[in-house]
Amino acid sequence: MFSWMSNDEAKKKNLDVYDTVLDGLRKVYKTKVFPLESNYQFHDFHSPALDDPDFDAKPMILLVGQYSTGKTTFIRYLLERDFPGIRIGPEPTTDGFIAVMHGDTDGVIPGNALVVDPKKPFRPLSKFGNAFLNRFQCSQVNSTVLKGLSVIDTPGILSGEKQRVDRGYEFTGVLEWFAERVDRIILLFDAHKLDISDEFRRSIEALKGHDDKIRIVLNKADMVDHQQLMRVYGALMWSLGKVLATPEVARVYIGSFWDEPLRYDVNRRLFEAEEQDLFADLQSLPRNAALRKLNDLIKRARLAKVHAYIISELKKEMPAVFGRDNKKKELIKNLGTIYEKIQREHQISPGDFPELKRMQDQLQHHDFTKFNILKPRLLEAVDRMLAEDIARLMAMIPVEEASNNKENNIIRGGAFDGVMNDTTVFGFGRGEGADAGAGDPDWIVAKDRFKYDQLFDNLNPVDGKITGTAAKHEMLKSKLPNSVLGKVWKMSDIDRDGMLDSDEFALAMHLINIKLDGNDLPAELPEHLVPPSKRGFQA
Repeated sequence: MFSWMSNDEAKKKNLDVYDTVLDGLRKVYKTKVFPLESNYQFHDFHSPALDDPDFDAKPMILLVGQYSTGKTTFIRYLLERDFPGIRIGPEPTTDGFIAVMHGDTDGVIPGNALVVDPKKPFRPLSKFGNAFLNRFQCSQVNSTVLKGLSVIDTPGILSGEKQRVDRGYEFTGVLEWFAERVDRIILLFDAHKLDISDEFRRSIEALKGHDDKIRIVLNKADMVDHQQLMRVYGALMWSLGKVLATPEVARVYIGSFWDEPLRYDVNRRLFEAEEQDLFADLQSLPRNAALRKLNDLIKRARLAKVHAYIISELKKEMPAVFGRDNKKKELIKNLGTIYEKIQREHQISPGDFPELKRMQDQLQHHDFTKFNILKPRLLEAVDRMLAEDIARLMAMIPVEEASNNKENNIIRGGAFDGVMNDTTVFGFGRGEGADAGAGDPDWIVAKDRFKYDQLFDNLNPVDGKITGTAAKHEMLKSKLPNSVLGKVWKMSDIDRDGMLDSDEFALAMHLINIKLDGNDLPAELPEHLVPPSKRGFQA
């Protein structure tokens, strides 16, 4: 147990003993928060009850944006591979929610089967009905990245006339459900499409209350030059200011999250730095997962307390027999006055109360006579939890982090290796200085050897080799992203000396041309591409 007191001391003080932070969160919710929620119908008004998978689930990222802003391509960029069910195009291609999660074998689980799986945290989504479940699926991928997090791809948010299409389910309600449970919400914008449609505005408003989770990405930024990019950035900030309505300026990450050549690479250094910052933030999610869940439980407990006061007050005001319908209408109309009364009597901040109009709409469908009166015992249990249990769990977090293997708390694989941990000259901030450390007929690269040898000789080789800096300068002319060029370097520098000889350089240029021709690079260098002079260096 991780705590400042031993098990015996905790027992003497009549306190619960927790083995881990997540174990403690699970116990305090089930024993102290859930009884309060259940007694005052919290789950009908706000959020379904939490279950074990909600506490055990890996960190999740929710991608939200208008159609064709690159949400699905962003996932592919993270994983550096396709996933089952992937569809990419300029028109709306994702018409449902796709949970991209780790699995030993690749495959798709349809929505109706997914919500009855006790190991997945999606059971409460069944309340949105078949219209939603038919558009919900889990795409299982055997990817190292997904061992550390899961990604939720959402339908492209519509604009213009397309907004008139009825999705058949409560789209913003599903977004709210995910927003409450995910660790990050990434809002993607296209540099050519900054207008915020009515549906997009409603979607952003559904994310309110989770501002600390939101990260904004201006994607496809290589499609405009640096002068236009400044104007686009300013226009985006102006549009966001009207919708987010927050006093501080939102942090916007600028880049192009795909593995194709950059159309304008004048801002390459900016894109590298922004990508590094965003990936560092995402890579911290496993380390901060327990703290995020603890913070969400505190917010939920505070809302449950306020909800209990509201429901009990409505019950107290209802007449015993006659005039119930008229009294119900009067109470709903004057709900704002009831809010003010509760604020004064219990010294509760106005920010802790549910949105007034929404609460009024929900109350229309409930029978006030079935509400319960105030039970101080239930409220006292939650107050003790907030005062004692939460403090103990907070103290356990740094101790638990120190005892865990830090390697297990870092996301690895896919683009994270290329961006965060790259040891090639294409790693972030590398190769900016001077960190340097005869073809065979059956070698396919040899057919274009004369072109590559001319380039190689123009780079002033010393002792038959060019430095990483010289090679990087030439390879950057392809305008491919550093993540792709980093993979090319790793496959080409076969003897791992940080330099390229003429064979290795020819191989690098061949791999670059493979990518420029629209083909994917291999995960590992195939045997037939290894230069004959280097086949002894293969692992």
